[in-house]
Amino acid sequence: MDLKATKDNQSMPSDTFSNKSKLIREKNKVKYSRILIKLSGEHFRGEKDFGFSHDIFLKVAHQIKKLHFLGIELAIVIGGGNIFRGAKASDGVDRVNADNIGMLATLMNGLYLQNLLESIHTKTRLMSAVSMPTIAETYIRRRAVRHLEKGRIIILGSGTGNPFFTTDTAAVLRGREINADIVVKCTNVDGVYDKDPAKYQDAKKFDTIKFQQALSDNLKIMDSTAFSFSKTHNLNIYVLDISKEGALIDFVTGKGQGTLVKT
Repeated sequence: MDLKATKDNQSMPSDTFSNKSKLIREKNKVKYSRILIKLSGEHFRGEKDFGFSHDIFLKVAHQIKKLHFLGIELAIVIGGGNIFRGAKASDGVDRVNADNIGMLATLMNGLYLQNLLESIHTKTRLMSAVSMPTIAETYIRRRAVRHLEKGRIIILGSGTGNPFFTTDTAAVLRGREINADIVVKCTNVDGVYDKDPAKYQDAKKFDTIKFQQALSDNLKIMDSTAFSFSKTHNLNIYVLDISKEGALIDFVTGKGQGTLVKT
């Protein structure tokens, strides 16, 4: 990593971010200019059954900051599974209301992550698909893109703003809307396997796999709606283990150990 380029970016005026970031990416041999990162809410509960692990949030925030310093425009979609999952709501809770609660959970995670990113001097904007103007900006595609062009990280909360759709679907939808080069799905597994590596010692990991093979083999990478959308719109997905230190930097600099899902 070019440390001088990184320091230059730290004080970079927002209106010149796009021009200077291109030079920084070239110096560091980074081929992606705009990435959407999908973060699992469940990752942030750590060893707890429920809630926030401050240490895990902070570790992820530092990884994101380092990635941004390489001149990459970053959008983040975060789940809410550490707080509430609408699809697994208890009996008696209407599914639409349950999903609405889940959307609020994603916004809570977004607020927490925004606060930590700003505490380490990283400019962010929190945007919500559900209008909550006293807490977050309402998501408008053109405004989101402008924030990216100005060098701000955008955190996209409330999923798609509609019940019955997962945050995986929100991630690929927003990725397509903002013309992201790729969607990076951050999990607790270091890639895509032909079967569950936690259950089978002989599970084989793929370095690269095509959408069609993943679909035919019924590999659980994302929910079927999100996965089909990505395939249809030629939006590649990279799966990595976010708990591994430097996993995001390794990916963009060609040293990643995850799996690329492509058309």
